[in-house]
Amino acid sequence: MSSSNNSNLVVILGTGGTIAGRAAQASDNVGYKAAELGVQQLLDAIPALAGRPLEAEQLAQLDSKDMDFATWQKLARRVAEHLARPEVAGLVITHGTDTLEETAFFLQRVLAPAKPVVLTAAMRPATALQTDGPQNLLDAVAVAVHPGARGVLTVFAGAIHSAEQVRKVHSYKVEAFASSDGALLGLVEEGVLRLLGAWPAAGDGLGLARIEARAATAWPRVQILLNHVGADGALVRALLAQGVDGLVVAGTGNGTLSHALEAALREARSAGVKVLRSTRCDAGPVMESAGALPSAGALSPVKARVQLLLDLLA
Repeated sequence: MSSSNNSNLVVILGTGGTIAGRAAQASDNVGYKAAELGVQQLLDAIPALAGRPLEAEQLAQLDSKDMDFATWQKLARRVAEHLARPEVAGLVITHGTDTLEETAFFLQRVLAPAKPVVLTAAMRPATALQTDGPQNLLDAVAVAVHPGARGVLTVFAGAIHSAEQVRKVHSYKVEAFASSDGALLGLVEEGVLRLLGAWPAAGDGLGLARIEARAATAWPRVQILLNHVGADGALVRALLAQGVDGLVVAGTGNGTLSHALEAALREARSAGVKVLRSTRCDAGPVMESAGALPSAGALSPVKARVQLLLDLLA
């Protein structure tokens, strides 16, 4: 896709989330209902966006804990269609925080866009006394029109993260996201970008054909397991009995596994199930070692699951 922009048009795709949530009381930051407001309502609440060339489209309206494969297919298709328009400088996607990192990584692996696709969200509902959504959305638009910006990005609390690095690291604070190995791309300060790193590479996406060859209901079944004190192989064998296509295991430390869990995972591999070994640590890679189960590298367990899904869809 061309990176030349003849316009500063930004397309805003709404998918719901806390940023569009409402609570009965302004002091209530947790007892709200997500995905209550439309994306155009979110834009109308930000005077600084008035007069900017924007298009708004409500693509979905859900709490991101309920994000699903069908919505991913639809979202990737619409993003690709808008990116192909020469008048579009970039896109912004409003999303819930719970699965934002998974959606961002999915879109980057599938599309690897040469224009910016910026996911943003909020930790406080739109009705909160100090809601964070409007500033996050304003900052996301600033990144979407920044010359040279590209790739799938997350803009949150003034920080710009790449889809590969971003992780939700706090359950409540408005500074809820971090780059897992400190690889922050940049900051948005009063609408001005201060870059700290390089934009993601463009042009190595897997393509829409990879995710549209099967209906969402027929996508591979990939589950995540956790190593912990007393971990055994019972869950692995139960999943094998139910039918599973792939397993990601969040190991301890450098992807280490109890003997019993590793033995069950090797049984699964022998039965044709794909296995990836990640870590339950907040950051850092799983190093390859001779004879060990395959490593997910620096991917978190949830991103390793996305990668395994895409591999299996091939």
